[in-house]
Amino acid sequence: MNTLITLERDGNVALVYINNPPVNAGSLGVRQGLLEAIKQVEDSSDLIGAVLIGAGKMFIAGSDLSEFGKPLENPQLPEVISAIEQCSKPIIAAIHGAALGGGFELALGCDARVACEGSLLGLPEVTLGMIPGAGGTQRLPRLTGIPKAIELICAGTRVSTADALALGMIDAIAEGDLASFAANYVRNMNGKCRVRDRHPQPCDASQIELVSAKALKAGKNRPQVRLAIDAVLNAANQPIDLALTSEREVFQQLRMSNEALALRHLFFAERQSAKRVELKNVEPQPVSRVAVIGAGTMGSGISLAILQAGLDVVLLEQDEAALRRGQERIAGEYMRRVKAGRISQAQADTELSRLHASTDWAHIASVHLVIEAVFEDLTVKRNLLRQIEPLMDKDAIFATNTSYLDVDQIAEVAKYPQRVIGLHFFSPANVMRLVEVVRGMYTAAEALSTGFAVVRRLGKLPILANNAFGFIGNRIYAAYRRECELMLEEGALPAQIDAAMESFGMAMGPFAVADMSGLDIAWRMRQARSPLRDGNARYVDIPDLLCEKGHFGRKTGSGYYLYDEQGRRSEDPSVSDLIVQESMRKGIERRAFSRDNIVDRALLTMANEAALLLAEGVTTRSSDIDLVMINGFGFPKWEGGPSFWAARQSLSNLMARLETMASTSGPGFVKGDLAMFHHLDALQQGASTA
Repeated sequence: MNTLITLERDGNVALVYINNPPVNAGSLGVRQGLLEAIKQVEDSSDLIGAVLIGAGKMFIAGSDLSEFGKPLENPQLPEVISAIEQCSKPIIAAIHGAALGGGFELALGCDARVACEGSLLGLPEVTLGMIPGAGGTQRLPRLTGIPKAIELICAGTRVSTADALALGMIDAIAEGDLASFAANYVRNMNGKCRVRDRHPQPCDASQIELVSAKALKAGKNRPQVRLAIDAVLNAANQPIDLALTSEREVFQQLRMSNEALALRHLFFAERQSAKRVELKNVEPQPVSRVAVIGAGTMGSGISLAILQAGLDVVLLEQDEAALRRGQERIAGEYMRRVKAGRISQAQADTELSRLHASTDWAHIASVHLVIEAVFEDLTVKRNLLRQIEPLMDKDAIFATNTSYLDVDQIAEVAKYPQRVIGLHFFSPANVMRLVEVVRGMYTAAEALSTGFAVVRRLGKLPILANNAFGFIGNRIYAAYRRECELMLEEGALPAQIDAAMESFGMAMGPFAVADMSGLDIAWRMRQARSPLRDGNARYVDIPDLLCEKGHFGRKTGSGYYLYDEQGRRSEDPSVSDLIVQESMRKGIERRAFSRDNIVDRALLTMANEAALLLAEGVTTRSSDIDLVMINGFGFPKWEGGPSFWAARQSLSNLMARLETMASTSGPGFVKGDLAMFHHLDALQQGASTA
């Protein structure tokens, strides 16, 4: 055997340890070593069976995803599982930590499964654009039944030890030492007990239809969801060897699809985003109590996120009425979660007990971190920092939640600007995963490290951005929205552009988003930045004209669209007339736009702005840009993000299309170097797991 697999003995039972740190990924070497160990168990007359067990912190957290972008080398996982099933002696899986993806499929191929408390089991392949490819769709339904298998596989659910026992996914919860418990379990087995020899429990067709419909809706009807359902149904309709062959064929096709490549890219990107070389040896300050200034929608959402993470919150406002409204928002959200069965009343009461609301700002002295969520105005935020800094503990950090403003201009009024960072949450802050952690020119490494640590404590995704207008996400989105506004002048209409972008996979089109956010917000920002505008650049007056007419979006019943009392939208003929009149006023001959014209121009704009951000040093990782656009702006994850999209295009064709768009967009359009995306190895960033 190789160094990744070692065999020890507990009397007459072999203990086969998998030792491929940090997560025991099921690599080629692991598979080779397992085959050798199984043969040794079979050939040893003094052994009655074996236990597969992970060294370190877990069983096997999944297959080695770095192998999935190229031809898989033999032995592949199905061959290892087949050897386990053909071995004349019982082989069981002893699970601790995690048994996910190929790791759980390996366990399903064993004769029994025992697990420690606190373990997680599941098949997340569908969330990575594939289906389980080593028998997961065939063996799991033989244990849980077909409806539950569809539910678990299509959602990629991670199942706890107790739930796994109740569902039949494991046979026992280990007590005491896992290896000893598992060895004794083998001794008490009566020979082989292969999952493949069982039959799925009969179930009602309507139940299958219901759970399949839910899975397809939740999975946005993506191909891997449909194919996973079909594969699970084969467990009842086909001989297992035929169904296993079919499953493997589908898996092999899907793992090289654009969607699977995109989702693996994002998988690696998340792990890469957490590695900040500049913060490697910088310890974050401990934070257990946070002040949130501003009890509006954003402040309330940030407070909720902090409370749910187990930290104390001091919620501060200037007047009692505003403070009370914030408290009511927070309490109302807890009430909704309890009513929906997401948390218990006891848990809600415990978390709410950590909320301390006050108009006495002297409470700031007791916190380790202050997050401001006040009006998006530079003067307001600067005055706030001047006011509260004398009240803060000498080591406390001040974080501004600004989405566009200059963090350095805010920090420069502070006595200790090195303790100022940006924490840009996205609304609703208690739901959205993304937080841009903004480093200003004064920001100390310790403050930045603390910001990252707090965001991770909240269960969110921190992405580093250097201080610049709009940081990463809003900078790209502003360019995207501007290009869509140019297309309005040139011949498209809001509903047409929104429909095109939604058909591509964006959660909402740009004009529906503008109406939801409020057109007046972007209007104020444009007014504030008008002195910085290039006078020679094209400027679209349409959104300004709508605001002058009082069309601020949903909140006023009209924006780019009309809205009824239920919030349902319809096209507004007066807006279409205004757009056509603007084209005539500027002498622009309107032309027809196809869906592909719109989508390509929008994606080119995003990729171009991403290249500019990299060139300017606002971010150093194209993969971080993709994570921001997917987790904060509704870019479809199965497309991998604008940088990944650009990397998948023919470079010569991409550059030719950019030249055309630059000419159409006119003065003020700055071209980025899209060739940089073609120098990136977006898929092979080191071994990881599924």
